[in-house]
Amino acid sequence: MSETAALPTLVLDMPDSTNTPPAGPPPDAAAPEPLWRTVLLAPFRLRTWKELFYLVVVFVLDCAAATYLFFGMGGAGYLSIFLVGIPLLAAVILGGRIWGHVYRGLHRVLLDNDLPEPPTFVGRPGLLGWLRSAFTDQVSWRALAFMLVQGALGVVVGYLTLVVVAMTVFTAISPIPWALFHPVNVDADGVEHHSILQIRDFYFDTWPRNLALSAVGIVLCFALPWLIRLVCLPHRLFARWLLTPTARDRRMAELRQSRRAAVDDAAATLRRLERDLHDGTQARLVSIAMMLGRAEERLATGGEASELIAQARAGSKEALTELRELVRGIHPPALELGLEAALETLAARSAIPVELRVLLPRRPSPAIESIAYFSVAELLTNVAKHAGANRIWVAVLPTGNDRVAVSVRDNGGGGALQPVINGGERTVGGGLAGLAARALAVDGTLAVDSPIGGPTVVTLVLPLDGPQ
Repeated sequence: MSETAALPTLVLDMPDSTNTPPAGPPPDAAAPEPLWRTVLLAPFRLRTWKELFYLVVVFVLDCAAATYLFFGMGGAGYLSIFLVGIPLLAAVILGGRIWGHVYRGLHRVLLDNDLPEPPTFVGRPGLLGWLRSAFTDQVSWRALAFMLVQGALGVVVGYLTLVVVAMTVFTAISPIPWALFHPVNVDADGVEHHSILQIRDFYFDTWPRNLALSAVGIVLCFALPWLIRLVCLPHRLFARWLLTPTARDRRMAELRQSRRAAVDDAAATLRRLERDLHDGTQARLVSIAMMLGRAEERLATGGEASELIAQARAGSKEALTELRELVRGIHPPALELGLEAALETLAARSAIPVELRVLLPRRPSPAIESIAYFSVAELLTNVAKHAGANRIWVAVLPTGNDRVAVSVRDNGGGGALQPVINGGERTVGGGLAGLAARALAVDGTLAVDSPIGGPTVVTLVLPLDGPQ
């Protein structure tokens, strides 16, 4: 059935409540940590030590990066006057990619800041083409800009931060070197004081004064993690701004991935059609030809050939039926009447009762209708084979700007995996990965929500007019 009178919700309510989770927070949800506990444990957190180690490593690395920029860019730029430095300058620019890779690794390991890799460098053919590609490589220039920013963040600010950390820690443990090494300060009158620190004419030369100084240092140690996090914040922001792919790069990667997915899907369809034609229809046509040949021989010798002719006629009817099934697999005739009528046909044929709701502002393009139809057909088949469900809900609803959401929900046992398409390769999710690749080919998405115990909801979001 279909409804168009009112706008239904995308996730349909099921009449039964056997799989409805209990109200309230999940039993394993962790309560937020109290503020006092967060402050007291901050100096001992792994994150604090990793970020501190990052500041130490990046201080050394930024000094090397500054040297690279000064001598590399400066030396290669000077030698470019003699032409021999032009390829060297191009190589120095491309070296920014290596530095960017190193910094991304540091962020990934020490800051838990997983930065996506930019597109790889592909040079044009020939020396001039390679030079042109190198000098116009945005990824390299952005990495060099990040190295310049790091000169201020990592060297100047990082150095001051490490000095503050060292002084704070030293203040916290000051009674130990005061007692062990007996430091001496001499005042203006030549009087020696057993003091590790003096503030104007005030000397920390007694145990109470040194313990008070140590207490101040210990209190400041609990503030150090927040200072370190504050200093690491601009590192994270600039790295995500300059060391990750731009919006154009991401769009190009998505287009390449969707093109590979479309080519793979088309190749798989052609292989299936070739296999079905070779193993089914072609074999049947060969059998018909053999029957007709035998009938011709019998007629030539005056024998009876009506039985063979009848078998050939029956075989031709079966071959026509198989050809109709193959054509229906390419473009179902029901789609001529629109997506709603085609889905009603699928729902009527389903072995499990299906509740269908369709609301479309206008008719999608033929390619989108075909993808939606075959996706629903495969999902209904998957539910019948694997889900153990006794009810299915299918909804086709508008969402966003000029997009349609196709949702298939069942009350089965759940446990379906979210498909992953990596570089056009289908890696996780079995048949769902094929649906995800098909949706990706038209700039669509596929999402799976399938907790253990169910229910399972698979939602495809497709553009009404196809990819732009």
